[in-house]
Amino acid sequence: MEVVQYKCPNCGGNLEYKAGNQDFGCEYCLSEFTETEIKEIFKKNENMELDENVEEIKKEQQEFEEHTNLYSCPNCGAEIISEDTTSATFCYYCHNPVILSGRLSGSYKPNKIIAFNVTKEEAEKLFKEWCKKKWFLPNDFKSNQQLEKMTGVYVPFWIADCDVKANVNALGKKNRTWVSGDYRYTETKEYSVVRRASIVMEGIPADGSSKFDDKLMEAIEPFDYNDIKNFSMSFLSGFFADKYDVEKAEVFPRIRNRAVDASDRLMRSTMNGYSSISVTNSDISILKTDWKYMLLPVWFMTFKYNEKIYSFAINGQTRKLAGIPPLSVPKLLGFCGGLLAALTLIFTVGGYFLR
Repeated sequence: MEVVQYKCPNCGGNLEYKAGNQDFGCEYCLSEFTETEIKEIFKKNENMELDENVEEIKKEQQEFEEHTNLYSCPNCGAEIISEDTTSATFCYYCHNPVILSGRLSGSYKPNKIIAFNVTKEEAEKLFKEWCKKKWFLPNDFKSNQQLEKMTGVYVPFWIADCDVKANVNALGKKNRTWVSGDYRYTETKEYSVVRRASIVMEGIPADGSSKFDDKLMEAIEPFDYNDIKNFSMSFLSGFFADKYDVEKAEVFPRIRNRAVDASDRLMRSTMNGYSSISVTNSDISILKTDWKYMLLPVWFMTFKYNEKIYSFAINGQTRKLAGIPPLSVPKLLGFCGGLLAALTLIFTVGGYFLR
């Protein structure tokens, strides 16, 4: 007897029928679908044809496995991918030596890649200019020894294209004011504002590595997808790559939030011409998600100060940078003390002339 399984259109997990609310739910990414939505989604899928040759995919995965080294950091657990000519290296995160642990499964082969177009010299220059605006940095943070730790890393990203269904209801008000005689009149008309839309959100990124801070990676967005290339091991020459350890289902809540927020802003932007708008109901859901696994270029550096790790990142394509700088308390106290001494001197001299 043939068994039919329904997979989640967003993460690929198994769908279960929920008797309580008569809907279908995914226990992995927590997506929910009505019976009508499920029928429509799988009706479309039945008409789809495979556009890639299975044997060709297996061949590419085998080639990827044969030409990659996988290193493990015994200190922080990071796993680093490099080309097969690299014999020894260090952990880009904690800077300890790493140990060769074998080959990487071909299933981790990325679909696409955006190559570095920012050199290390350019990255160091950007870092120095950024430091000039920070008054209370520890001296070690700006040292040449610290700059040597800046590493070019291809960060694993899940890139999602989402089909979104949006239903938004709002109360719109139009006010009209006029004066007649000694009286001022205000007329308020209320309108029921309804928006229904099918939206396609393309290229929503979420990093797939637990070692990189999500907010830091979002801060150096966006990447220009016009430079996307098919993955080749040659791009890893001279750089490192991180192995993803966060699955699609785990990053989907972040993807969903970004897609829903963007869709909500888009729907609200169409509600023009009213004195005020008050949304009474917003039902925005993601019906289907298409995924790409991609490596994106990042110049990355960490700095340990007072037992805390501070991270700094530069977009290796667009040069956008971000980071939370460490604060040197002695420098801050010295500045405050100097400022207090200067103010005391000013008031003392000012009081002398007043007398």
